[in-house]
Amino acid sequence: MERKRFLLLDIDYVTENDEAVIRLFGKIKGDGENKSIIAKDKSFKPYIYVYPHEIQECMEELGELNLKKIEKVRKKDVGIYKEFLKITLKHPQEVPKLREKIWSMDTVVEVREHDIPFYRRYLIDKGLFPMQEVEVQGTSMESSFSSPEDPCIFEIDGEPLPISTGLPEIKVLSFDIEACNPKGMPQVKQDPIIMISLSSNQGFKKVYSTKPSKNDFVEELSSEKELLQKFVDVVKNENPDLITGYNTDIFDFPYIRDRAARLGVTLDLGVDGSELKFMRRGFANSAVIKGRIHVDLYPSMRRFLQLDRYTLERVYLEIFEKEKKDINGDEIHSCWADGGERLEELFEYSLDDAVAVTKIGEEMLPLSMAITRLVGQPLFDISRMATGQQVEWYLIRKAYEYGDIVPNKPSAAKVANRRRIEGGYVKEPVLGLHKNVVYFDFRSLYPSIIISRNVSPDTLVDECDEENCYTAPEVGSKFLKEPVGFVPSVIGNVLNERVKIKSRMKEATDPRERHVLDVQQEALKRVANTMYGVYGFIRFRWYCLECADSITAWGREFIKNTMKESEKSGFKPIYADTDGFYATYVG
Repeated sequence: MERKRFLLLDIDYVTENDEAVIRLFGKIKGDGENKSIIAKDKSFKPYIYVYPHEIQECMEELGELNLKKIEKVRKKDVGIYKEFLKITLKHPQEVPKLREKIWSMDTVVEVREHDIPFYRRYLIDKGLFPMQEVEVQGTSMESSFSSPEDPCIFEIDGEPLPISTGLPEIKVLSFDIEACNPKGMPQVKQDPIIMISLSSNQGFKKVYSTKPSKNDFVEELSSEKELLQKFVDVVKNENPDLITGYNTDIFDFPYIRDRAARLGVTLDLGVDGSELKFMRRGFANSAVIKGRIHVDLYPSMRRFLQLDRYTLERVYLEIFEKEKKDINGDEIHSCWADGGERLEELFEYSLDDAVAVTKIGEEMLPLSMAITRLVGQPLFDISRMATGQQVEWYLIRKAYEYGDIVPNKPSAAKVANRRRIEGGYVKEPVLGLHKNVVYFDFRSLYPSIIISRNVSPDTLVDECDEENCYTAPEVGSKFLKEPVGFVPSVIGNVLNERVKIKSRMKEATDPRERHVLDVQQEALKRVANTMYGVYGFIRFRWYCLECADSITAWGREFIKNTMKESEKSGFKPIYADTDGFYATYVG
């Protein structure tokens, strides 16, 4: 039996002989090797939980459905142990088909964990984290691929073993397209792609175009069809771990797809030979390349940076404090048509776009990778998730580790009945010019309140004596002091880990190590700070109005009390907002 160790990049599942097969996409690194691998696991099966009225009667009724397996399990549900039935199914497609049928049974109270996608379930149950290494044992299979650059196909036998490593160094390929646009915004049915620029974090820089140039970085192709085929060939030959661009989900990849379809070019960009596909993520369709992570940096920049606008030029200026080459979109056609120096300027601008994306990626992708390794879901998904969704999947993984059953997503009716919370304390600014101004800041105020007051849905009680409970000011909600609640325990571990990492940062002498640690602590900080907010998010699985209201009530009390104390020492508060306040020293 062979062993393979590889960096886990992506995951999906396919159906082979009517069975669901998990596919782990990765790169075998080290000893000069940079070969792709597709590791298949046929052993994992989908499952859901059923909470019954009466367990034996429910088992008998479920037995009529020809299910693969039914077993009794004991799980915590909001802090209370309950008896559930774990239903193992033959294929993930059975889950939506059987869910409603099972839920409608008289013996069933509810169905739980039916809305966790199969591939995400696998990562959680196996303790695997994308962007970390995995060791598997099994057998290399004969492949339909013929080239030595094509992936190793490997059939897993046994449990995959997660290997904890530092942030990996991955191969990133950035790209950008330019289309001829005589009437303004390019029209895909009539305006051809005239150049495709590519740049990698390993020094590759090239512009492919249907016109020649005096620049060595430009290669001429005879037609748009050849240009698109060249793009496919370069992706295959470069074999990047990650492909990135700017607004590629919305513009570049859809444009390439539609032009390729018109010209008869097969966009078989996937490691498995599959074609470019699109799937729904949030409010938009996202371009999927199997085995290669596609990250559109545009939505990531909107999440990470607070700017007046999010053009590539504006983002580049914000990060690097210098301007990149720019040509107004309306001028691209005239540059192309005029030729000469204006055309050369267009080539340089196009390459600069791809290079700029590479540089921005080098700055910003490590944080997304660190969040991926923390939350434990694919980077493709993480890069398109809101921070609240990232926290939710982090808690789902922790719930599995703690033996907790995961709450269901709220129905539309429940969402409609949920209300939003009162925010933190805000003191209107004292108008005027102030001097001797100081800022009082609570470090991780809301996460600290959750931990110190044990604020969690599973510690919330209706009645409790003062000795055994914390009572929130203003709202009066009560939380048991013991045992430690689910969310306070998770946040406590996050903050403790962050303290350890920041301590290691102070001791680190190697700049690379310090940078990696800084990225890790920033990922932990973002997750911890977001956990408070999701209590009050009406679509959150762990939504709890009493928890959210209590946290902000304690926060307002702490700020007001601290402001009063500061006045005793000669400070005059002039403005406060949520977790800190400004004051001027008056003596």
